[in-house]
Amino acid sequence: MADAKTETEDGPCCPICLEQFSIPRQLPCAHSFCEKCLQSHITTEATKYENLRCVHCPVCRNSASPSIKDRPTSEWASLFPVNSVLQSLLPPAKSKVDRLCDACKNEGATVPAEGFCVVCKEAMCGDCLKFHRKQKMSKDHSILSIEELKCSPEKVMKLAEGFTCSEHHGEDIKFYCKDHNFPCCATCFFKGHKLCSKVIDLKEDLPAMLYDSKPDDTIADMKKIEIHLKKFMEVNETFVNNLELQVDRMTNKIREVRKKINAALDDLEKRVELEGNRIYKEEVIRIQDENHQCLSLIHAVRNSHYLLEAVNKHGSNLQKFIMLEKMRSQLQSYYNLIGDKYEKTDTITLEVKFAPQIQSILTVSLSDLGKVVTTARSNTLPLICLRRPTKVCHVESFGVIDLKLTTGNSPWYTGVTFLPGDRVMLADFKNNQCILLSSSYQFIARHTLTGSPLNICVLDDQEVAVSLYDQRKIQILSVIGDVIRPKRTITSKYTCDGIAAAGKGEMVVTGVHGNKKCQWSLINMKGHVYSHQYVSSASNYIAVNNMKTVVYISVFDMHSLFCFDMDGRKQFTYSPDNLRGPKGVAVDRYDNIYVLGFHSDNIHQLSPDGSVIQVVNTGVPKYPSVICIHKSKDMLIIMNDSDCTKLHIYQLK
Repeated sequence: MADAKTETEDGPCCPICLEQFSIPRQLPCAHSFCEKCLQSHITTEATKYENLRCVHCPVCRNSASPSIKDRPTSEWASLFPVNSVLQSLLPPAKSKVDRLCDACKNEGATVPAEGFCVVCKEAMCGDCLKFHRKQKMSKDHSILSIEELKCSPEKVMKLAEGFTCSEHHGEDIKFYCKDHNFPCCATCFFKGHKLCSKVIDLKEDLPAMLYDSKPDDTIADMKKIEIHLKKFMEVNETFVNNLELQVDRMTNKIREVRKKINAALDDLEKRVELEGNRIYKEEVIRIQDENHQCLSLIHAVRNSHYLLEAVNKHGSNLQKFIMLEKMRSQLQSYYNLIGDKYEKTDTITLEVKFAPQIQSILTVSLSDLGKVVTTARSNTLPLICLRRPTKVCHVESFGVIDLKLTTGNSPWYTGVTFLPGDRVMLADFKNNQCILLSSSYQFIARHTLTGSPLNICVLDDQEVAVSLYDQRKIQILSVIGDVIRPKRTITSKYTCDGIAAAGKGEMVVTGVHGNKKCQWSLINMKGHVYSHQYVSSASNYIAVNNMKTVVYISVFDMHSLFCFDMDGRKQFTYSPDNLRGPKGVAVDRYDNIYVLGFHSDNIHQLSPDGSVIQVVNTGVPKYPSVICIHKSKDMLIIMNDSDCTKLHIYQLK
């Protein structure tokens, strides 16, 4: 197999061409690319979308607009700033790239710069420098030659000391909005961030915040992600090599059989070789593309930690903090990208399947002799322990919705979930039904089930799964528009209690077997896959993290929250004294865990590793039992057993 382009270890590389940078241009998300590579990407996007107004970063897909919006797309790449720090880290032969005069560039001209004003933070050509030195206000400004800036991170960082606002020219950065991960000048603060819940005054709080941020930890995380991506590439390489061997084995097998039925199998051998080699070539192309994407991400990650190391070593506290916040915000996109790859990583196995009539070869037509069978299976990759960014979300009461007049009398809601379009579906255990509500919590429809539903989860845009506790079944429902229809039923050998979607058409379900011990099972749409036992005899709720790599189970009778990986290995147990009778459990967009204390009347918010972030004791209804989270809107619903006709709505801020 031809390998993906070999990576270099001699310095920062462009994530697109995988070569050392040539004029590195930086997007607002802090990812950088060669100017020509970025322009090629912009041109490609411009051919796909009419009236292109912004470009999407090739790595994280965040949008970015050029500084001068009325320029043609063929000039956009040159309008993004040169990443002087990355350029200074390149070998001398690569770093000698002419910088353009900022003043002339604003007027549409491309004139090489000869000097850089330390005070104005602008590059200037010879004519602009002469004019600059003649002005009374700027004649005493310190000017450095462009050559002095090349290959000198210290001088580059010194020039960037002020960090002026990108939107309001000349205004210094004075605040940092943690809610939006955005550095603000005074104008930005008063116009758009004055009402945000967490804004840092950099003049007063910067040293303490920088100390708490721990740049070395973020650099270590960047390196771990790089290791993770290399592991992914190694598995792909092994898979392709094995696939080639499988094709060879199939061919040899055909040759052995052909000794007895030579004439009939000649045609089959040719077809198998052609089919096997076709699949092999297609998979090689796919794997090469995946590996190229991984290598691209590796360079993006490496560039980030090169950049962060340079800032951490040579930059001011302000630079360290702002750059660190940008890098930390990148981590979540990297985790999501890796999670997407893991979910989509399938391998195939090739084998020859002979027709049953092979013994009576004279009566079988050549086309019926056999065929190449492709079997796809999920490929389990070794997990590396990655520390995720943690965001504290304050739980604030938003309102209470009374459903008594909407859905009928005497319900007992044991499950709730958000559907696409902000609709809500409830599982009514007492009346054996599901209730569909609009985004304004008005009744739309109900569907009667064959048993008592305990919990409910969303599988995709049109399907939900409901656990039927008393029947040991899972009912799959179709929800299209305002219509609820039954689709299929899955039978389990355990009771079906808590249920959560696990990706790839699979679910995780808790239940009790005949030995009165609780199991949690990974179930596909055809039935049971495998189960894991743990010590408990009570019904439990379950949730899955966003990457679908671990499950969280609330264990009511043990006053604990268990965390397992998908292979059944326990990761941690959370069982503080102030968590009594835990029931509902859910995960927000940051992978923070929320578990309800049924007898302690509180909400416990945990980080992904099980560390307590906060315990909410005020504003929680008595006997809280059911919880769900709308991840895109940071909205939370809680229902309780003391008054189960009410939806308690909360905002996560």
